[in-house]
Amino acid sequence: MNSFLPYVVIIMLLIVALGFFNERRTKLTYEIALMLFSIVIGGLVLGIHLITKDQDTSLIVRDVLDFDLEDYLMKGVLCYMLFAGSCHMRLKDFKRQKRQITVLSIFATLLGAVFYGGIFYLVSLGLKLGLSLPVCLMFGSIVSPTDPIAATSILNKFNLPEDISFLIESESLLNDGVGVALFVCFSGIVRASGSANFFVVFFRELFGAVVVGVAVTMLCFYIFYKTQDSARQIFVSILAVSSAYLLCEIFDFSGAIASVVCGVLFSTLIKRFAIAGKEWQLEEYDTFWNIADNLLNSVLYVILGLTFIGILRTPDVILVSAGAIVCNLIGRAASVGACTFFMGPIPSGFNKKNFINLMTWGGLRGALCIALAMSTKSMIPDETYRIILGGTYAIVAFTTIVQGLTMPAVYRKINKSKL
Repeated sequence: MNSFLPYVVIIMLLIVALGFFNERRTKLTYEIALMLFSIVIGGLVLGIHLITKDQDTSLIVRDVLDFDLEDYLMKGVLCYMLFAGSCHMRLKDFKRQKRQITVLSIFATLLGAVFYGGIFYLVSLGLKLGLSLPVCLMFGSIVSPTDPIAATSILNKFNLPEDISFLIESESLLNDGVGVALFVCFSGIVRASGSANFFVVFFRELFGAVVVGVAVTMLCFYIFYKTQDSARQIFVSILAVSSAYLLCEIFDFSGAIASVVCGVLFSTLIKRFAIAGKEWQLEEYDTFWNIADNLLNSVLYVILGLTFIGILRTPDVILVSAGAIVCNLIGRAASVGACTFFMGPIPSGFNKKNFINLMTWGGLRGALCIALAMSTKSMIPDETYRIILGGTYAIVAFTTIVQGLTMPAVYRKINKSKL
């Protein structure tokens, strides 16, 4: 296919058909259903191709395997998805749990990358995969950040306690910059081409993004405040998050964090002026970003499901996938457990054991991990790249589908143990 429109038709057909089928029959969490059924469809197409060797299905399989998720996400829709997920949060909400959010978003990500990398290095030795320790640490930095899109679109539907739900969501929104800084450092070691200091990269990524996000929001919000046109308010918000993300791309800051800063500041300023007596007419603004959030999430989960068939190209696919998933659970549990000694009071009355279990099982991974994994293609051998990408896909699929589907049952079990 040489044009954009056929892809739009196929993706939207899957979104509508699978969503309607799930609504009427299976009644799973919407995003999980899209990903799960898309994996099944991708597998069926691959099976038909292998049996019939049909030329048309060969082209479909090739297009799916060659889809550049990194380019689509990092240079396309990520900023809008993060803005949509954060534009109803306020600075006051962050202040209530600033210590817990800071410790988890920074230190849990850092420790998770190191723990995961070290454990997976041992798995690599056992399976004779030939991965070096720096490559395994780079792999750890790829899968250590929890996913803000999964957190806002999936976990929020499970009626978790407000403080715990906000903590999971906030951690996932803010730990991207930490993960990227770690990835830059470890990938530099893998390529032996840089001596980037983690803290230098981290502060540049974080504080540069905050400065850009605040500056752009202040400039754009003046028009947002003054205009009476609801469509123009939407256009201003799109301009703000797009400009902030683009500037961060130019200056090597974290565009993800700048997008979150824009969303949170828009929400905070709207609320502050409303308290001061400003009469807002924001129904269309809220509706637009809710629909945009739903649409972009739907597209992303369908693409994730369809491209999952690429995991079959992983050497020793079953053992590598199982090893990656187990290492992820151990690394997440160990990093959260270590952080409980420094984060102060645990929200919602959970003890340390229950909190660790909940945060481990609620640590969903998503498309950002896969985009980072895809970006390693030029720096490592092809077989190593397939191991990294396949392991990342396995973790994303397991955390999204298995952990996402069982999260309500896990929470109920943990909640009973509190009594």
